[in-house]
Amino acid sequence: MQKKEMLYEGKAKRVYRTDDENLFWVDYKDDATALDGLKKGTITGKGPLNNKISAYFFRLLAENGVESHFVEEKSDREMVVKALQIILVEVVVRNIAAGSLSKRLGLAEGTVMPSTVVEYYYKSDELHDPLINDDHIKVLELATPEQMTRIKEIALKVNEVLRAHLAERELDLIDFKLEFGLHNGELMLGDEISPDTCRFWDKNTREKLDKDRFRQDLGNVEEAYQEVYRRLTGK
Repeated sequence: MQKKEMLYEGKAKRVYRTDDENLFWVDYKDDATALDGLKKGTITGKGPLNNKISAYFFRLLAENGVESHFVEEKSDREMVVKALQIILVEVVVRNIAAGSLSKRLGLAEGTVMPSTVVEYYYKSDELHDPLINDDHIKVLELATPEQMTRIKEIALKVNEVLRAHLAERELDLIDFKLEFGLHNGELMLGDEISPDTCRFWDKNTREKLDKDRFRQDLGNVEEAYQEVYRRLTGK
């Protein structure tokens, strides 16, 4: 398989066409952004760690019946994925109050919620990814009601699998963002699952082991990502 012209460059990844129209080639970058793009920087080694952590989680989910776009790793920072028609809805699953939820609802950071909260955001840089609901999604024709029902089911399954797996490694899954798309008409999980898109806290010390270390200038960002990878793989 050959990597061809670049199709898209985002904040954390570059996506390339390949000589197979059904597959894309993804290159994970060391670039970091936060606060709606106002804060920018570089985290040495972030790209390879996010690539490997995402591949690990995609394999784990596949073993538990959740299909994703992941096909194979090609290098430390590259993977091949199925070409998706992305649904412009970001799905955020929250178990413990943090980030924008704490600010919006006045819940203290770290509050354990009695049930899981699932939120939807319109994937639009121009509009700054506003919070939306099922009615908005229907009006904007971003997805069908049937697709959204299935998306929520998959998101909750991902939460169930990841929470249990991480708990065994002394990590709490605070919240995470998922994206979905269609591959030849079939709905599946896309994007990445990494410390860039999830909040991971040490179960005992409550130390943050994710992108919040960059957002909040806590330092040791690469070390936190490495610690997540170490707990997952023992490497």
